Amino acid sequence: MPPPPDPAGDVGGPGLDMAAAVLVAAMESAPAAIYCLAAAGGAPVWANARARSLGIEAADLPVVDGRPVADVVDAVLRTGRTETVCGPMDSDGSAATVVVRPMRVAGGPGALLVLESDDVATDTSVWPKPPPDVVEQAQLSLLPPSLPMLPDIRLSGSYHRATVAGAAGGDWYDAVALGGGRVALVVGDAVGHGVPAAGAMSRLRGAMRSSALRDPSPRAVLGALDAFAAEMDDVEGASVCYGVLDAGTGRLIYGAAGHPAPLVVHADGSTEFLPVVARPPLGSLPGSVTEVAEHVLEQGATLVLFSNGAVAGAPGPDVALDRLADVAREVLSPPDALEAEASAGLAAAIAEGVRRPQGWPDDVAVLVAHRRATSLSPLRLELVALPAALPGVRRQLGTWLTGVGMGEQDRVGVMVAVGEACANAAEHAYRGAEPGPMAVTADVDVDGVLTVTVRDEGSWRPPDRDPGDRGRGLLIMRQLVDTVTLAEEPQGTTVTLSLRLRRGPDGETERGAGITDATVTVDRSGARPVVVASGAIDEAGAEQLRIRLLEASHGGTGRIELDLAEVDLFSSAAVRVVLAIARIARSESWRLVVHAPEGGVTRHVLQISGLGDLVDLR
Repeated sequence: MPPPPDPAGDVGGPGLDMAAAVLVAAMESAPAAIYCLAAAGGAPVWANARARSLGIEAADLPVVDGRPVADVVDAVLRTGRTETVCGPMDSDGSAATVVVRPMRVAGGPGALLVLESDDVATDTSVWPKPPPDVVEQAQLSLLPPSLPMLPDIRLSGSYHRATVAGAAGGDWYDAVALGGGRVALVVGDAVGHGVPAAGAMSRLRGAMRSSALRDPSPRAVLGALDAFAAEMDDVEGASVCYGVLDAGTGRLIYGAAGHPAPLVVHADGSTEFLPVVARPPLGSLPGSVTEVAEHVLEQGATLVLFSNGAVAGAPGPDVALDRLADVAREVLSPPDALEAEASAGLAAAIAEGVRRPQGWPDDVAVLVAHRRATSLSPLRLELVALPAALPGVRRQLGTWLTGVGMGEQDRVGVMVAVGEACANAAEHAYRGAEPGPMAVTADVDVDGVLTVTVRDEGSWRPPDRDPGDRGRGLLIMRQLVDTVTLAEEPQGTTVTLSLRLRRGPDGETERGAGITDATVTVDRSGARPVVVASGAIDEAGAEQLRIRLLEASHGGTGRIELDLAEVDLFSSAAVRVVLAIARIARSESWRLVVHAPEGGVTRHVLQISGLGDLVDLR
């Protein structure tokens, strides 16, 4: 039975996008047996772990409800239409569901086959205890891993799968920072259920992001999604509500296609559903005109976008909408509900509030945007550069960052990085002289970029090129924030640290968590250190790569090389790491040497990512 495909390419070949790679990873650990079949003879090109454990080849596929599954596959390959068969399996009588849908396999026509059976839950000798359901894994993996953090807007997103497994669909949400303090907000619902709905959702979300970054106006984005859905059978009929919110002014421009109107909870607790001119769902009537409306979200007010599942299961639409408004008002009413950390759970609380006694009859996606009642003020500290001043800096900075809404992990990281910059000023800027002034400032711009500066009026101590117990300040800072710059002036030195703020949908952003099969080591036997990577450099492996590159280069101050000859997967996260190190190298007047075999996938990824001009490829 074929092993899992390389997630860097498509099933049986290169070119699969990262969203599909995540879906493949989710399918690999699914309790259902999943096969990717090529059109030529219906041969399996790939099978997930459950299918491989069964050892079923294409010719041995079972008979379900009196119909051979092999015949179903032939029909799908011939017609190009998805087919579903439910009923008992002739082999043992257990209930089974088979879904076969057309897809590209190994660069040609093929089919995806999903086989679910009741004996998954009962016969653990044949079927080990199942991991989380593939649909839930796929949908959660394809939703945004983080939301922008803007100083004037607090965002919260939540997705809840339908309690009845058969009803699980393709509800989704997203928020895209557009620059200038604007953010695109969207909630949608793809047609269908299960893995096909998850795939449709991922494509629809990708099309939305691509369109919004070109022209974010609601008329342009909904028009592009309409045309996209008209060309994709599984996306046709999807509903969506999309808007662009200016965080500074509160101006919201929005439109919808076959989707409920957004809800506003005003600062005084009153609620209203914004007016929407009804139009058909995406792709169902190509060329439909999208009427765009405007609303000014006042300071202290909250916008709630939601999918159809939030109003499902009620006796009627008016009752369902009133119930949703009551729940939202109740969730937002406690005095501490809108504080920085508590606001992260607003969407989940609203979704929980509309849950019926028997659960959620349909998927629920909720996206909340709260406009702060007061603007965030910068932090400014004027101190004497003494070690004794550092605890006060950490305390005041920590309190301010908590008010910004940063999660604990990023907050602590920034405090450590700033502490290193302050320690350098306190210990070295005024060496041999009376301690002088040190200024610490922190602010967040309209697009959610945190900038902290530490300035002294002394003399800069060059970083140690071979750090032992000391000289690791730059190394530590560059591991914890996005960028670190040094500006030396006749009257002192300024260290500037920057970090783009993001918040996970549940309020916390996990940076680099996870287990990886990648191996990253440092070879110091030559004239300069060489970081050697092998295996699959996925997101967790990319974090290892980042740390090793920073360690080997002493925080970017020393020349190193990177050997990727033995890498068989180079993810987008790994590309970002190499790009970041290449930029640091350029700022330090050296170029990163990267060894990647000519004609290999890794070299191709580096070249199409534009890294050929930033690194020396060998």
